[in-house]
Amino acid sequence: MSERADHLSEHPSGATDGYPGEVTVGVGPLTIEEVVAVARGGARVRLDPAALAEVRKSRAIIEGLADDVEPHYGVSTGFGALATRHIPTELRRQLQRSLVRSHAAGSGPEVEREVVRALMLLRISTLATGRTGVREATLTAYVGMLNAEITPVVHEYGSLGCSGDLAPLSHCALALMGEGPVRDADGVERPAGEALAAAGLEPIELQEKEGLALINGTDGMLGMLCLAIHDLRELLVVADIAAAMSVEGLLGTDNVFAADLHALRPQPGQAVSAANLRKILSGSPIRASHDVEDCPRVQDAYSLRCAPQVAGAARDTVDHAVRVAGWELASAVDNPVVTLDGRVESNGNFHGAPVAYVLDFLAIVAADLASISERRTDRFLDKARNHGLPPFLADDPGVDSGHMIAQYTQAAIVSELKRLAAPASVDSIPSSAMQEDHVSMGWSAGRKLRRSVDGLARVLAIEVLTAARGLQLRAPLQPAAATGAVVDALVAAGASRPGTDRFLAPEVATAHDLVVDGTIRRAVETQTGPLN
Repeated sequence: MSERADHLSEHPSGATDGYPGEVTVGVGPLTIEEVVAVARGGARVRLDPAALAEVRKSRAIIEGLADDVEPHYGVSTGFGALATRHIPTELRRQLQRSLVRSHAAGSGPEVEREVVRALMLLRISTLATGRTGVREATLTAYVGMLNAEITPVVHEYGSLGCSGDLAPLSHCALALMGEGPVRDADGVERPAGEALAAAGLEPIELQEKEGLALINGTDGMLGMLCLAIHDLRELLVVADIAAAMSVEGLLGTDNVFAADLHALRPQPGQAVSAANLRKILSGSPIRASHDVEDCPRVQDAYSLRCAPQVAGAARDTVDHAVRVAGWELASAVDNPVVTLDGRVESNGNFHGAPVAYVLDFLAIVAADLASISERRTDRFLDKARNHGLPPFLADDPGVDSGHMIAQYTQAAIVSELKRLAAPASVDSIPSSAMQEDHVSMGWSAGRKLRRSVDGLARVLAIEVLTAARGLQLRAPLQPAAATGAVVDALVAAGASRPGTDRFLAPEVATAHDLVVDGTIRRAVETQTGPLN
């Protein structure tokens, strides 16, 4: 697997424990949690018998059109700008094979396994609606390939996010035909035919419309959206934890997080974030130490005082993305489709705009959450603003540099996240001889969002690590029980202890691991109860 794919596949937030072992497809829309369970947790897929009955019903309609002298797009015609070519009966199976082979034209680094598995599951979900006209044998073979943990090699570039994620889905369809490279359950790259045979599976010979049905959907971008939503939900809680640690370590006040103040501006996410901050800071001896009348500070800097407003807006944006994902998960995206009353109709539902927009929106969220986190970290390191802590939290400033360069790392990531926040969905390059003259670039939006979410986790980890050292340097004053539990978790893992300079990268990596595997959140919740 490529270096980039390895890098991104390490990102997932939260442990894999607790995922369901099986997900049933065809009994209603999949949930985000079910997508993650299959993509990341290895859950097996089961087809509902009622879905198979609907598949057989729509297939009969397609077969009834196969010998029709009137041309039908995807059944007896070419594709895209070549749709005017009527294909004779004896060439129609070759038509489907040629479609998949020619469209499997991706290039660049290999896409992460979890993204490909999500893409496969979501294509299975659409096929199981009975609106695409594939055969039952084709659908069950696709499920068999996914359950055998055979993962087609899909490349970074090739999708314009319109007419579906064509190249990525085509590489998966090619594997179903027994062609092209795949990775087996052990991650070893093998020819698809060899991997299928080892799993006891037969390659599929595609028939009328099946090649088109296998490649015409928003499944790649939607899969990346589901994974990003799952990860951002976890990181939003970590963002509140990091903010609370910084407020406490920088001798800020929690008065600004009072519920009645936030009720004056009834943004729902803001109230949730403020409630988390109140729980985390409850009973802090450090906070109590400066709750006196002669405290010289009237109000804290924005990066401390406005933490719930920023993280809350991020929550509300994620909630909007959840709604869009839910609508898309309930969709049957193909062209043409077999309607409920038996018509075969062309349509434009494969256009990725709805998904592309929220993928871009979430990249803005990730950049801004990282930006405010970096600003809080920087305050810890500035002697003029950290209220009595040593410069850069160094043991012997000048001899030691403390966390100076950890903040540089944050700054470098934040700068990249700002670049990644530039939307992909406003771009469009016409293709297919101007037949496909406006495209969504949703796949590209999903690819950059994965980098953004990964970067956010790393920025938050550095804030947590820096705030923990700041809290330790407030001794003999003790932190709140919840923030103290984070310090203890870091120390137990070999990170965050004041002292002379040492090789810092391993401690940053450890903090990152504790953020993404859920340890930081669990440590806090042992003291606060569930956070939202």
